[in-house]
Parts: sequence; structure tokens; C-alpha cells
Amino acid sequence: MAIVAGVDFGTLSVRVSVVDSERGLLATALAEYPLHRKREDPEYATQSHDDQMRALAIATREATQKAQISGEQVQALAVDTTGSSVIAVGRNLEPLGEYYLWCDHRSKAEAAEITEAAHREGLQAIQWCGGVYSSEWGFSKLLHWLRHNPEKHGQFDSAFEHCDMAAATLCGISDSRKVKRSVCAMGHKWLWNPELGGLPSEEFLVKVDPLLAGVREKLQGECATSDQIAGMLSASWAGKLGLQAGIPIPVGAFDAHWDAIGAGCRTEDMVNVIGTSTCIIGITPAVNLVPGVCGIVQGSVHPKRTGIEAGLSAVGDIFNAIARRAGTDVATLSQGLERYRAGQTGLLRMSWDNGDRTVLVNPNLRGITLGWNLQTTPQDEFFAAIEGTAFHTRIILDRMAEHGVHIKRVINAGGIPQKNNVLNQIYANVLGKPVLVPNRSVVSLGSAIFAFLAAGTFKTVEEAQDKICPEHTVFSPEAEAQTTYNALYPLYQKLYFGFGQPLDAKFGNIMPALINLARTVSLAR
Repeated sequence: MAIVAGVDFGTLSVRVSVVDSERGLLATALAEYPLHRKREDPEYATQSHDDQMRALAIATREATQKAQISGEQVQALAVDTTGSSVIAVGRNLEPLGEYYLWCDHRSKAEAAEITEAAHREGLQAIQWCGGVYSSEWGFSKLLHWLRHNPEKHGQFDSAFEHCDMAAATLCGISDSRKVKRSVCAMGHKWLWNPELGGLPSEEFLVKVDPLLAGVREKLQGECATSDQIAGMLSASWAGKLGLQAGIPIPVGAFDAHWDAIGAGCRTEDMVNVIGTSTCIIGITPAVNLVPGVCGIVQGSVHPKRTGIEAGLSAVGDIFNAIARRAGTDVATLSQGLERYRAGQTGLLRMSWDNGDRTVLVNPNLRGITLGWNLQTTPQDEFFAAIEGTAFHTRIILDRMAEHGVHIKRVINAGGIPQKNNVLNQIYANVLGKPVLVPNRSVVSLGSAIFAFLAAGTFKTVEEAQDKICPEHTVFSPEAEAQTTYNALYPLYQKLYFGFGQPLDAKFGNIMPALINLARTVSLAR
């Protein structure tokens, strides 16, 4: 028997789960921290490293107390985080500002420049992340920081993903060169590929912008999968967390990748990790490069398998925004949704409120709803938004299938599916295949699985999954609804590609023009 702590840093809070290898989940605790946004700049989203670590200490002590165990009984701790959430650091890993959170899209121009340079210079790595570099990823965020913080260039020592920074902090590592970097983070977000020499060359980076001179060297370090140890819990942080010093901490990863493991993901499964956004995470037996996805990376999800990632830039955030505009909350707006029938609202809604992550990889988009009439209600829009996220998911899975990715099972995980059976049924009807939903939340369960591996409790991921992962409830497609959605899907595709492709002269320039006009007016005030 062993007890471990699984940590999940989300967009608004950190969750710590205390899990027993025999008895399962003992207790969970959450602690919140602020997300800093600016009304005048909707692309802005940052978070404080210190706020996050203080919250971790609070949640860890509460979780062990609720589990009625001594902190000394915890044998390992593992951490997953949002990503790409990037922080620039000085000497001794001192933060030089706040994290550019995953949903910070200020680096749109930088992402476009990296994409253009990659194709111009024939950088092979760009094909491994779908052919388009994103404003949600590491190099674009770092370049934006360098351009807007010239006074800090002399202090800049390196930059880290949140999962690596958190693990290094807990282990008391102060030398940036000794921090192990997550294969999951580096492979999906930093153009790192061991078969292509690791990170892009200095020559390429300088061609993107001379400000990137020397950055490749500053980002060097061992890249490792999550079955490797990042370090041991320092005495200082053991005291803050109420745990025993010296317990192992494995190399971290992104929350969605470990959530997929906690949801029972096996080879040829695709997991929709549905929360504030959706990450679509799968394990594929072969390397199939897919245009528009967030990467094909060996060892990113399962240490011994090839991982694939895609997703939607907003889902839960869209639902919350609809409820907020209606002066209510999502729980209230959800009441009675089960009485709705497929397509009955007459609305077709695009899930672009925070841009497009996959397959267009276009941040210069915003939400579109077609079909309003004078009687349309906020609940109608909410139902149509669920349908829209399901259609967008079908676009992504169809793109994968077109490029040789075989999908055996679809699993809905993350924070929303356990609370919304209507969503799960809509997804089954839109996708035309059964959707499996874990019988309980798996948030931070993947972290616990990797903590058990670090503690030596289980020898393989599969052995831990067999013991720890919950069973699934199956939502099967309903024939009548499936027929309706098959009729709506071509309309969604036409709208998606017509408005979403910036080179489409007919409609593709409308959203970027609206965004630029709004920004120009705001800056002139």
C-alpha cells in the first residue's frame, strides 16, 4: 500500500488529491488564485508564480487533513499544469514577471512570424506541430516578452513552462541548467524534436528575430518523460506543504495529457479533456503528421508511446460568458436542457470566442452565431454552443482520420462532462459514435498515477490505470438526433472554413478586420 499526492494546476485554482493505491481517492482540496486580465486587451492573461505556490501549500495541507493522514505518509508528489504557460526567469530562477498563461494570445504576430520563417527556411519541426505555430506556445510568448521588456534583457537567464518551474521550485533547484524539462511541453510547444537535433538552431531563431540570439543555449537542459525523476522535495517546501522532505517528484506535464491517462486512455483512444477550453489528447501507435494539430510527440502522454494533441481554445469559458451576459450562472442555465432536441434552436454557433486552436490555428477569430430571432433565449444560445463545440470536435477528429490516425474510443474527461449529461449525449450524436465518460472526476488522478510510478508502487502506467482509473458510462448515438446533426454538419463546415481561413477573400478577412478596428479604437482613447 502507498499514499501519494497528485497536483493539478488549472486556470483558476490548484487541486491536490491524496490517493491510496488500495483504497483509491482519500481526499481532494482546492485553493484559488487570481487570473489577471485586461478589459482593454482581451488577449492578455497572466498569473503570479508566488500566488500559485501559496495556493499549493494551502491545498496540500487541507487535503492531507481531510484524508486524515499525516503528511509524512505521502510517498511521492507529482505536478501537472496548464500549458503553454511561460515565465521568464533571472538567476536562481527568480521570476522576471508573471506567467504568460496558456490563454494569453498577445503573441499573435510573433507566432505568424515564426510560422512564416519556418516554411521559408524549411524547418522540419513545423510539420510535427501541424504546420502552423501558435500564439499559445512557448517561443511566440517568449519573443513577445523580449520585445516588450527591453529593460530586463540583462537579467534574463532562461524561460520555463509552468510544469517545469513548479517542479524545480519544489525541489529547491536554483540553477536553470539543472532543471529537467518536460518532453510533453517541449515537444508540443517549443519545436523540440530529438530526431531533428532538439530545439531549432541558433541560425533559424536569429532569422526570426535577432532578439532570440543566445536563447537556444539558455533553454538547454535535459528533456525527460514523466517516468523520470525531476528531483526530491526540498526541506523548505516540505515544511510549507506539511510533507516529508526527500520524497520523489517526477518530471511534470500538461494537465490535459495527464487527465487523459487518468481517464484510462490507451493506444488509439482520443480523450476530450473538456474544461475552460478543450484539449483533445490521444495515443497513436504510429507517427502520422496531421496539419493543424498541436503536435505529434513521442512520450508526451504515455512515456513509451506517441502522443497527439489538438483542441478548442474555449469551451467552459464560452458557457460561462453566455451565462454571465444573461445575468445568471451555468448551473441555472443548464436546467431543462434535456428537453431540447437536436437543431431545434435554429442556431449555428462557432466556438471561436477565444480564437481557433485546431485545425485553423487562427487567433484572429471571434464567436459567430447564425439564426437569431426575436424569441431566441440565452438558454437557446447555450444549447447551440454545446452543439458548436461538438461540431468543432468532429472537424478535428475528421482531420486526424483523414491523415491516418485511427480512433478506437472517444472519452470525455475534464471538469465538465461529469456535470453535464446533455453535453455528452450531444457529442455522441454529433460524432456518430459512443462517448465514454469516467464515473467520477479524473482531474489530478493522472498526477497521482505518475506519483505512484515515482514511488515505485506500480511498474507501468497500465498497471496503475487498471488499479486506479474509474469505470466509464457510455453515451450511445441516438438515430434521430444523429440524422439531424449529419444535415447540420456540412453547414458548420462551410461556415468554419469560409470565415476561418484568413486567405479566403470572401469572408476570411472579416474577423481580423473587426479585431483590428476594435483595438485601434481602444488604443486611441
